[in-house]
Amino acid sequence: MTHAMLKGSNVPLEATTVRAVLRWAPGQGVPVVDASALLLGPDGRVRSDEDFVFYNQPRHPSGKVWLLGKKRDTEGPTDTIQTDLTGVEPDVSQILLVASADDDTFDRVTGLRILLYDAAVAGGEPLFHFDIKPETGEETALICGELYRRGDSWKFRALGEGYSNGLKGLATDFGISVDESEAAQAVPEVSQPLPPEQPTAGVPAQPAYGFPQPATQPAYGYPQPATQTPAAAATAGAPSGYGYPPPVAAVPATSTEFRLPPQGPQFIGR
Repeated sequence: MTHAMLKGSNVPLEATTVRAVLRWAPGQGVPVVDASALLLGPDGRVRSDEDFVFYNQPRHPSGKVWLLGKKRDTEGPTDTIQTDLTGVEPDVSQILLVASADDDTFDRVTGLRILLYDAAVAGGEPLFHFDIKPETGEETALICGELYRRGDSWKFRALGEGYSNGLKGLATDFGISVDESEAAQAVPEVSQPLPPEQPTAGVPAQPAYGFPQPATQPAYGYPQPATQTPAAAATAGAPSGYGYPPPVAAVPATSTEFRLPPQGPQFIGR
């Protein structure tokens, strides 16, 4: 028979591997609840950031505390944490079992309950359960209970302590370091390529990445004037404005005669 616990009460654990299940009532607009765990040393703080087991770090490096993930059964959605108590490192004195609802408050979550099972018994009934009732309704994270050492054995205490600054605030209170600059430095993903920038008047357009562009890009179907010096333009005898192709100095392909260009005065011997 499952034992119903009251806030602040504790019970000894005979099971060596404990499965802690968070369950809440389904409904429209009900936020998703996430389970997490904090492994604390004798000073009541984490030894490092690795002692925080949550959705972005679902397994402790020791392999003894891990998330089993979310499911939905006939009574509602669940999220589950499992702990192998016999393998927990000796300098871990307690494990906090936490529920969070992102930025949503727990006044929108009804029927929140934590159930403890003996993971070695397949299909067994829960050993204990504790109904968690937020005190103000403004909580965004709750410490549902804790697994803690007493000598060579473990016990479970029902807590139900709330935090209004979310999972980040709760974790920070127990020694987890949160880098505030990470969110500010994150680069958003771009789902579609950005349109090419339009050239600003007086500023030459930039070439496409990796492909050198010609100095003058002709418009489709219209020959453009070549860049000429004033002397060359005068020699050509034709205006170089829009609509006039530049003079061609090459010999026609059909001509077989080769001629040297006329020598100017600078080539005449003195």
